[in-house]
Amino acid sequence: MQIYFSIATFLLGLIVGSFLNCVIYRMEEGKSFLKGRSFCPYCKHELSWRDLIPIFSFLLLRRKCRYCKKPISWQYPLVELGTGILFVLGLLFVFNSGIWDFICYLLVSSFFVLIFVFDLKHYIIPDRLVWPAILIAFLYQWNLYQWNFLEMKNLALGVLPAFFILAIIIVSRGKWMGLGDFSLTILMGLFLGFPKILVALFFAFFLGAIIGISLMIFKGKTLKSEIPFGPFLITATFISFFWGQQIINGYLRFLFNP
Repeated sequence: MQIYFSIATFLLGLIVGSFLNCVIYRMEEGKSFLKGRSFCPYCKHELSWRDLIPIFSFLLLRRKCRYCKKPISWQYPLVELGTGILFVLGLLFVFNSGIWDFICYLLVSSFFVLIFVFDLKHYIIPDRLVWPAILIAFLYQWNLYQWNFLEMKNLALGVLPAFFILAIIIVSRGKWMGLGDFSLTILMGLFLGFPKILVALFFAFFLGAIIGISLMIFKGKTLKSEIPFGPFLITATFISFFWGQQIINGYLRFLFNP
């Protein structure tokens, strides 16, 4: 039975991913995503249902618009596939905690996908994406802890590391990170809690360092080159969300039982 739920959830993720692609494009163009049919960004031809089947349309059309033959960006299938995978992981790791937790996870993870792509493409983390996700993550934690004071301390401690990011922004005068990274770290803290937020920040800086060094070696980047940090923060968030506790437990065993 679980395999059928997994397939259905994956298909739902593909559909949501297709919608997220539409949101990203409409935001880039300053248009509303609530009205108007999907169209080719090049020839503006309205797309039929057979052009909008997640992943399959991309493959069947051989990465070309049916009407103008211009290439279709790899962003579209990758966002659809990534969202589908995240939804299935949520089914495996979150669904047993309750339907409300699962819905909150799906919503927040969808916002993370939007932020990931938008920052990767434009080096900007829009507040209109972060703050709704912060509200949803807060409601998620409220439902999880039911305002239990002893438990809610994890929420406060989870947000606290965001001020470390703020300190970096102030010291660098915004050259190393921007205020969008600060807002995103608040969202991460609410979503993960303490101590998982520490695992996420560690992996974010670790991945950022590896990619940054690789770009300097192979792409001629310098220390002054601008690299979006949001994708590293979001990738590390999901690593910590799903496997953070195992990582913490393994580290503690290594530390106290060498």
